[in-house]
Amino acid sequence: MTLTDAAPTAHAVPRESVHRPRHPLDLMATVGMLQRGRNDPTMVVEGGRIWMAFRTDAGVATLCLRATSGGVHATAWGPGAAEALDRVPALCGADDDQSGFDVSGHPRLAEVARRNPGIRLTRTGRVFDALTCAIIEQKVTGMQAFGAWRHLVSRNGERAPGPTPRPMFAAPHSEVWRAIPSWEFHRAGLEPPQARTIARAAMRGPSIERAVLAASDGDGRERVLTSLPGIGPWTSAETRIRALGDPDAVSVGDFHLAHEVGFALTGSRTDDDGMLELLAPWAGHRQRIIRLIFASGVREPRRGARLAPEDHRSR
Repeated sequence: MTLTDAAPTAHAVPRESVHRPRHPLDLMATVGMLQRGRNDPTMVVEGGRIWMAFRTDAGVATLCLRATSGGVHATAWGPGAAEALDRVPALCGADDDQSGFDVSGHPRLAEVARRNPGIRLTRTGRVFDALTCAIIEQKVTGMQAFGAWRHLVSRNGERAPGPTPRPMFAAPHSEVWRAIPSWEFHRAGLEPPQARTIARAAMRGPSIERAVLAASDGDGRERVLTSLPGIGPWTSAETRIRALGDPDAVSVGDFHLAHEVGFALTGSRTDDDGMLELLAPWAGHRQRIIRLIFASGVREPRRGARLAPEDHRSR
C-alpha cells in the first residue's frame, strides 16, 4: 500500500484553542500566502478556513484556522496536534515586530498600509520544508513549480489526519527527500540541478534547520543557506520569508519582482539594482514594503506573451 492510498492516521479526536492576537489580523492575507497553488497538497483555503498539514517533532499534524469575532479558532488533529496549536501565534504574525517601520513619507504606501492593517508576516518555523519548496521553484514558472510540488509531496509525503476537505499530505522528512530516485524528480518535471540540490540539502536537513534557527539575524541566516551548493540569494530569501517571516528579505533574481516594485513606486520597471535602491529607505523592512505593494493591486501591464513552460521530460 502506497502513502497515497493509505487511510488517514489515528488521533481523530481534535484539540482546539483560540488565539487572540494583540494586533489587527487579516488571516487570509497573512497565512494564505503560504499556499503553493490551488492544488497544494499541504494546504487548502476553503470556506473561510485555512487547512495545513505538516510534520512536527511528535508526528504529522493537520491544523485548521478560522477567523472569528473572538480571535483565530484553531483545531488540530494527529500526533503533532499539540505542537501545531503552539505554532498558531507565530503563523498569525505574533513574532512580527514592526518597530521602526514608517511609510508616512510615501502617501500611496501609507494609504495601502492604512487600508490593510491586518497584514502580518507569518512564520512557519519549518526551514527545510520552505527550502525544498523554494528549490523546486528555481528558474521555472509558477505552474511548473506548483505541479512538481504537488506530484512529489502527494507521492512521498505523509497522509494528513482529520476531516480535511480533500486528501492532504505533510511534506516529506529530509530522509525521504534524500531517497527519492532521480526518475521521480524527472517525472515531476524537475531538472537534474534542482534534484541534486534537494538531495544534497536533504543530507544535511536537520543541521541546516538548527544552523538557520540559531543565526541571530537575516545576514547570518543568509550565510548559512547560501553556503549550500545550488542555493543563491533568491532561494535563501524565499526560504526566510516563509519559514522565518524575515521582514527584510528581498528575492533578488526574481523574474517579475523588480519590475513590479519599480512600476509600483515609480511608474516604470527597473532591474534588481534599481529595486534595491528604491527599497533602501526601508532597510530592515523591505519585505514588508513588497507585501504592501502586492496588497495595493498595482501591477505592471503585461507587454508580451506569458512565459511558456518548457517540458523536458521527453528529452
